[in-house]
Amino acid sequence: MTLLDKLLEGMRQGRRGPGIARIMITTLLKHLRTRPTILLVVFLLPSFSRAQTNNASPKVLTLEDAVNYALQHYPAVRASLEQIAAARAGISLARSQYLPVLNGVYQDSRATQNQVEGIWLGTPITPTVEGPVGASSGQSYWGSQAIASFSWEPFDFGLRPSIVGQAKSAADKANADLAVTQLQVATAVGNFFLTALAAHQAVIAAQANVDRWQAFNQSIHALVDASLRPGADASRADAQLAQAKVRMYQIQQAEQAARATLAALMGTAGTEIRLDAGGLLDLLPIESLPDLATADNPLARDQMASVRQIQAREKTLSRTDYPRIVLQGNAFARGSELPNNGTIIGNWNGLAPARGNWIAGVTITFPNIFDFKALGAEKQVTKANELSQKALYDKTIQDLTGQFQTALAQLKSVQLVAQQTPIELAAARASETQSRARYDASLATLVEVSDAEGLLAQAEIDDAIARLNVWRGLFSVADAQGNLQNFLQVLRGMKPEGH
Repeated sequence: MTLLDKLLEGMRQGRRGPGIARIMITTLLKHLRTRPTILLVVFLLPSFSRAQTNNASPKVLTLEDAVNYALQHYPAVRASLEQIAAARAGISLARSQYLPVLNGVYQDSRATQNQVEGIWLGTPITPTVEGPVGASSGQSYWGSQAIASFSWEPFDFGLRPSIVGQAKSAADKANADLAVTQLQVATAVGNFFLTALAAHQAVIAAQANVDRWQAFNQSIHALVDASLRPGADASRADAQLAQAKVRMYQIQQAEQAARATLAALMGTAGTEIRLDAGGLLDLLPIESLPDLATADNPLARDQMASVRQIQAREKTLSRTDYPRIVLQGNAFARGSELPNNGTIIGNWNGLAPARGNWIAGVTITFPNIFDFKALGAEKQVTKANELSQKALYDKTIQDLTGQFQTALAQLKSVQLVAQQTPIELAAARASETQSRARYDASLATLVEVSDAEGLLAQAEIDDAIARLNVWRGLFSVADAQGNLQNFLQVLRGMKPEGH
């Protein structure tokens, strides 16, 4: 399993908490330290969809733009739409059984006429021979026939409606599958959008850290050159600056990898994209999403569609042990070159029919009496499958309820964290300023300044992604509910609608 697969699987398992951005970035950085080239290949190899590199200007997308684009272009969504089209065609196919059947046959032939007495069991490949028994001869004659056959089943004890119902249940399942696919695609795109945006904020914080070390490094070198500080301080400052740059480069690579993955999830792999944060960097108003019934979650609906699909199959099986009543009618004509009492029957020496007949009647076909055992076993299998799918539905409801409660707890946690990060940042800035002043006054060592700079860099990153994590927490709640539209309405500054 690739790193990308693990991250996606983590999101499917519900591990989409507020710390996922930092976890992903940390994971990316861990791999980048040892395998920077392999990581980019790992991200780009999974062929969500292969696209040619676009040299045009990068696309600037908001989160909502990215989600909508993915829902229109991601191959899995298009495949689900085609499955719906196929299921709808299946309904039309099932309804076609209500129509009568009218077949026509015309045949010209040349054959011998040698008949024997007796009767035999017919086979699919045995031709019919008619006429009196006579001496065997190799003489052949022309013959012709034309047939029109009509049949119609006026009523069927509910068999055809059950077959149509089964086709409709398949269409409902296809629609439910599409809703699940759309939710999964939108969730993956939203999570990686927030991850890429968090990585970008981390890049900004890392760049600020580099800028501070560059300015401080110049100041230290000036003091060392003036013999006011030991040369070890200059070496330590050079190392700290280099370390800050390395960290920034690693985070930049993580951001690029996240963007590449986001492009692949959108169905536009190979295209450069840029992110528009919109209101995601603003502090989220303290408001919750409306409560939605767990049964309305697309995952729950999809599982219930599986239950109903099997129930439709059960209903069809319950109608298969009734008789079949069919109205039938045939009209047929024949012609033959075979001599009869010195004359030739048929026009054009038998090449066209010359005698016609018709027949009409009712045919009642009874089911195979000895098939009750197999039919009963099939009903038992279908019933067991129904109970199994119902149990899976109950499990789905439990899982979704647990995921929703976990998302709510995570949202409350990140809201508390977002209230503390400004305090952390202000204190870290004050500490950095004081340590710099103490160092300039020869009251502190470079180690103390280094610790203060590291604390400030971490505080800047924490504060930069704290607000994003609040939005991510709300996104996780919307995902657990199975409805991202309310989240997007909050993002647009609108009041979400409840059900």
